[in-house]
Amino acid sequence: MVRYGLPDGTWVKSSYSPDNGGNCVEIQQTSDGLVALGDSKDRALGAHTFAPGEWQAFVTAVRDGSL
Repeated sequence: MVRYGLPDGTWVKSSYSPDNGGNCVEIQQTSDGLVALGDSKDRALGAHTFAPGEWQAFVTAVRDGSL
């Protein structure tokens, strides 16, 4: 699901994103407990949201090389 209008001050930049002027992948927890994944270059595009379990499964798959 794509969500728009998320607060600007609550994004956390990925530790793997270099300091290159704001071109980063960022996440934040929404007020209803979802994890939002957005692009710092254009926040007006909105963010994809995931249930916490879905997000954790994705992170685990990336870490163990399944993706």
